[in-house]
Amino acid sequence: MRVAARHPDPEFTRSGAIEFSRTDVRDDSDVAGALAGASAAVNAVSLYIEQRDADFETIHVDAARRIARISEENGIARLVHISGIGVDTASPSAYVRARARGEDAVTEGFPGVAILRPSAIVSARGGMLEALEGITRLPVVPLFDDGSVLLQPVDVADVAQAVREALQREKQGIFELGGAEVLSYRQLLQAVMASADRRRPMLAIPMRVWRGIARVLSVLPSPPLTRDQLVLLSRDKVVAPDARGFEDLGLVPRGVRSVLRERAGQN
Repeated sequence: MRVAARHPDPEFTRSGAIEFSRTDVRDDSDVAGALAGASAAVNAVSLYIEQRDADFETIHVDAARRIARISEENGIARLVHISGIGVDTASPSAYVRARARGEDAVTEGFPGVAILRPSAIVSARGGMLEALEGITRLPVVPLFDDGSVLLQPVDVADVAQAVREALQREKQGIFELGGAEVLSYRQLLQAVMASADRRRPMLAIPMRVWRGIARVLSVLPSPPLTRDQLVLLSRDKVVAPDARGFEDLGLVPRGVRSVLRERAGQN
């Protein structure tokens, strides 16, 4: 397996089982070099906060189109593109609009692509659950509005399995990936607190207040909260009733409480 990334992670580069390629997805020759000799490719590149040298359009649309085009030109048999539930070209979020246009660009450049749309990704090793644990250590836990937005958290290991099955089964088209449990944001925080045997009161904060906070924070080089993130946090992220998903890939996903139990066992 070859991992291509702009900034190498030392943990990965020390592993003899993985070949590493320093790659900038904005550069044709870099992408071609990373794909050379490959039989399949997975595009998991993402950008959550725009920077001076990288914006949503460049990464989620232009780079996605480049990877699909060069994969097709190089005769790569299979391509999996990681997107996200809720992509919409009419979204008020520039991030969400770019992810949607990226799907269109990839489909045009590589017609047999498999597009995976995971819900909120969780892991027993950290990531989102670690961030939520930090929030629940506050004296009062803040909610976005009343915390009723619905999530279907999916284990990162299950997403990885879905990638493997999409490649091996030669799947194409769109698959929405959600875990075994649908919880509101409030319920998810309660589950995180229960796993840590912690109790805290919760405070509903109107979204207009959060938008004001995001505007103030926008002057920072890497703001901890952005307007685009607030749009994501105000929309349900659950698998559509008519969508193909884990079952169509021959998989049964875990629920977030199972991931929390595993995480608690590691601590």
